[in-house]
Amino acid sequence: MKTLSLLRHAKSSWDDPTQRDFDRPLNARGELAAHTMGAWMAREGLVFDALTASSARRVMDTLAHLAKGYGGPLTAAAQAARFDRRIYMASAACLFDVVRETADTVGHLLLVGHNPGLEDLLLLATRQNGGSSLRQAAAEKYPTATFATLAFDIATWSAAEEGTALLCRFIRPRDLDPALGPES
Repeated sequence: MKTLSLLRHAKSSWDDPTQRDFDRPLNARGELAAHTMGAWMAREGLVFDALTASSARRVMDTLAHLAKGYGGPLTAAAQAARFDRRIYMASAACLFDVVRETADTVGHLLLVGHNPGLEDLLLLATRQNGGSSLRQAAAEKYPTATFATLAFDIATWSAAEEGTALLCRFIRPRDLDPALGPES
């Protein structure tokens, strides 16, 4: 059994229209959402064997605020964190490749990146359980700072395929704090 958790970066700032998309930081709401999600992960007792993330600034900022809320590092070993520029604006197919490259000693991988790739990966990986309420919520919208967990009944990451995962969790920041819901 392999477990893949997905986290979309938190809400980023558009205050500087001249700034490259890759370099955009989080806004205040994004910082709060990332911290809130990290605290929730700690309360849930979630432990990750490895973390693979985009190297975009908003992802790096999300991870920093997530770790503050979590109360420490997200993985047991510092070397378990890997930053991969391919994840920035990646397609689901590219993300599947990144997942398949994960060492088989990793039981629970946290993948942090961007939409639409993360949403597409989740929907492709879980298409066999298309009628579940969690999957329907994910298909409707995968908001910023949303966390999802997929369970694959496989022994090696290289066996991760479309339609072979079960969606176990889909938690949006607004599920934890209604003030983090859509702006009116």
